[in-house]
Amino acid sequence: MTNHKKTIKIGLFGFGTVGRGLYQLLQRVPEANLVLSRVCVRDVARHQAEAPELIFTTDPLEVLDDPDIDLIVELIDDADAAYRIVTESLRRQLPVVTGNKKMLAHHLPELIKLQQEMQTALLYDASACGSIPVIRNLEEYYDNDLQISVKGILNGSSNFILSKIFNEGMSHAEALRLARELGFLESDPTLDLDGWDSLFKLVILALHAFGVYVNPERVFTYGITHMNDSDILFAREKERRIKLIGLAEKTPDGRLVMGVMPHLISRNKYIYSCEDEFNGVVIKGLFYGKQFLVGRGAGGHPTSSAVLSDISAIRYDYFYRYKRMHSQGGLPEFSNDLSFRVYVRYNTEADLELLKFEDITERYISEETRYVVGRVNLATLHAIRNELAERKIFIAAYPAD
Repeated sequence: MTNHKKTIKIGLFGFGTVGRGLYQLLQRVPEANLVLSRVCVRDVARHQAEAPELIFTTDPLEVLDDPDIDLIVELIDDADAAYRIVTESLRRQLPVVTGNKKMLAHHLPELIKLQQEMQTALLYDASACGSIPVIRNLEEYYDNDLQISVKGILNGSSNFILSKIFNEGMSHAEALRLARELGFLESDPTLDLDGWDSLFKLVILALHAFGVYVNPERVFTYGITHMNDSDILFAREKERRIKLIGLAEKTPDGRLVMGVMPHLISRNKYIYSCEDEFNGVVIKGLFYGKQFLVGRGAGGHPTSSAVLSDISAIRYDYFYRYKRMHSQGGLPEFSNDLSFRVYVRYNTEADLELLKFEDITERYISEETRYVVGRVNLATLHAIRNELAERKIFIAAYPAD
């Protein structure tokens, strides 16, 4: 696809927030010579009224079998259906752009192998951090350094909600409703609030940063669903903000530690001031220190701009090389064996027994709330994750600085 002057005909799957955003974006850049040739959706009548000039269908094969289509863009929220679309496209040697982070996080090793066998590109910068080109930066710019960590706000929707709570005094329910009205939330909001969306992105980023694929089920993931006013008050008293953070870090002894959970962030951290629907990613290397990337992470237009960037890259025959997977220095091994300080707001003494604190440095009990600060092991948290949620316990990492 080296002829960048040729009109590229796109087969699009999905016409939701991001699909419509791409459609609107292409109308603004006619010089790009990109045309939506066919669009596969569930409800043709509904979308035909939105874009009468487009050809809609409910049959995926009408898109895949069209000989005029040059590449496929997959933007649906059904991970299983997305997997079928992407794999079938690659087998037909149709380049693919996808934004489905759940599908990617569960199938990356297979998809990498299929790309290589078919010598066909699969690009997905749109799957992680909206408008920020994190994946391509990890692939190209940071490929020759000793990577230490990738950390940040990977979900713009939860960050928007937390920003409204901390900056404007909104209740959790009010901020959630506003995020839904603005189209920032996934169709299933628990993906955003419980940290799963951040988890899927973290799995993808960790593979490009460290060359290691970690099944999502092995990574401790906990969100902000059970956060309440007492937790917000604690953060304010400590002059911190609560942010939902994804972290992948290589330890000095060569292990890879990963997790998604709320953090109590101090003012001296880059991501303290990353607000609203923005994502902020800190990439740390042995020689260059820290680099901070920030950009809009939620909404149709920011994500569709990343889709458009991937389409343009495919036009110039770009593909991911997965260089770190073939590192001569050996790859780190994933581990949940890490002790760290946390804040825990709990309900009964049995909750504390469940957590198996290594030590407790602060404890508070009143009629309204009770909390402790102390050290726990990540492996313990991962083992009891579901019970923590059932007991409506709120837990946040509480770093020293």
